[in-house]
Amino acid sequence: MAHRLLPGRRSLLKGSLAVSAGLALPAFTRSGRPSAEWGVQAGDVTRDSALVWVRSDRPARMIVETSATESFRTVRRVRGPLMGPGTDFTGTARLRGLPPGEQVHYRVLLADPDDPRRTSAPVAGTFRTVPDRRRDGVRFVWSGDLAGQGWGINPAFGGYRIFDAMARLDPDFFLFSGDTVYADGPVAATAELPDGSLWRNVTTEEKSKVAETLAEFRGNFRYNLLDENLRRFNARVPSIVQWDDHEVRNNWYPGQRIADTDTRYTEKSVDVLAARARRAFGEYFPVPTLRPGAREGRVHRVLRQGPLLDVFVLDMRTYRNANSPGDQTVDPQGILGREQLDWLKRELARSRAVWKVIAADMPVGLVVPDTTEGRPHVEAVAQGDPGAPLGRELQIAELLRFVKHRRITGTVWLTADVHHTSAQHYRPERAAFGDFEPFWEFVSGPLNAGAFPATALDGTFGPERVFVKAPDTANVSPAGGYQFFGEVDIDGDSGELTVRLREMDGTVLFRKTLQPGLVGQ
Repeated sequence: MAHRLLPGRRSLLKGSLAVSAGLALPAFTRSGRPSAEWGVQAGDVTRDSALVWVRSDRPARMIVETSATESFRTVRRVRGPLMGPGTDFTGTARLRGLPPGEQVHYRVLLADPDDPRRTSAPVAGTFRTVPDRRRDGVRFVWSGDLAGQGWGINPAFGGYRIFDAMARLDPDFFLFSGDTVYADGPVAATAELPDGSLWRNVTTEEKSKVAETLAEFRGNFRYNLLDENLRRFNARVPSIVQWDDHEVRNNWYPGQRIADTDTRYTEKSVDVLAARARRAFGEYFPVPTLRPGAREGRVHRVLRQGPLLDVFVLDMRTYRNANSPGDQTVDPQGILGREQLDWLKRELARSRAVWKVIAADMPVGLVVPDTTEGRPHVEAVAQGDPGAPLGRELQIAELLRFVKHRRITGTVWLTADVHHTSAQHYRPERAAFGDFEPFWEFVSGPLNAGAFPATALDGTFGPERVFVKAPDTANVSPAGGYQFFGEVDIDGDSGELTVRLREMDGTVLFRKTLQPGLVGQ
């Protein structure tokens, strides 16, 4: 069943919005009742459960009503949390006992804690639960990198209009592959384009500088929700969300200290910044392994999406070792950390799904350098030496060897991060390390950020770039194109998995169909 596009909500938050010159955007209004102008979103939907998120403009009790029909003639009511300043007035409620493989309509009401009869206008959304039946198939979209390099919400451009293109495909869910915000990327009122014209951003106080305080990190997540396209998408398509570096700071790793010469930051401990960012991330996305208002929890998890698909969400940021030249001959911590790697191996071995999507927030064989500390270090896995595995490659080699020897079928790697789109095929015959079965890695993004040239390939695992679309120059604005998302469509009858790499308007650039039941292909 197709989802209904909800009416747009065109007002913006009163008090936090500084409108760029020449833009006339209305402000949020505050009435005598609570209000949910930030929209709703659902996340980590299973066969019989889902998380629903909302933000209030004041203290309120979250109430969720669900129905099998859009008319809400018969409803089931779930009492959610009491929301207050401890979670920045956000709340998440878990819906249980849902029917598998069905469309669920929901609406959220906010009740005044002192007078439950005073409620907000309902804000509606919808999602499909995971089917038990293989023949129902699975379709989802993925991308990452939102509002980076100073390219924010530009109403004259249509805002984050790529979300409307993704919604038209009516996906079962959206895999948000990291860099969900750019907490280290201030958004100015204007930016000059190559033709001399101006890109005009919606701006806010929290987006005027790098995020350091909890309030500033929270403001970065609120910023994206000012976009009507994103709020409409959130109400229609549930998400599976992971994070990468820009939720905190470019190329960060645990234990890092920010150089005194970087005067943008008064807080020099990246661990302090990461704890605040993680808390805001858990408050603004419905992620079951992160409790709103808490500093602890984890991002990595597995989502069982029925007989055809399991999604393994990785965290390649929290447990990594320090960025370095990547030439270690022994590297037990790597990019995943030992505990997460062992978890991933166990879950892959347990999986009975036809397809196992490894949702990685960074690519395997693309060289992503880190020069933020003035030295040529490695930011991702590949370090540019096409020989035997070194550094973080050792951990990936261990994983690939495990998949081969346990004869785990149907692994596909999806990622974003590098701000272009491409398809890489890895084969042992081309590789310095040959103890693995062939696999595919597909890259998409950005959603609304600067686009960058394609990065170099590292030959350690034998990648061949079968397709790529990227600009020749760095930081091409969304107005210059090169904004991408990917689609995965698993056929319920044949079990075939088809990947389509798409442009911002939905145009298909590349298509690849993979066959089920194979260890490698």
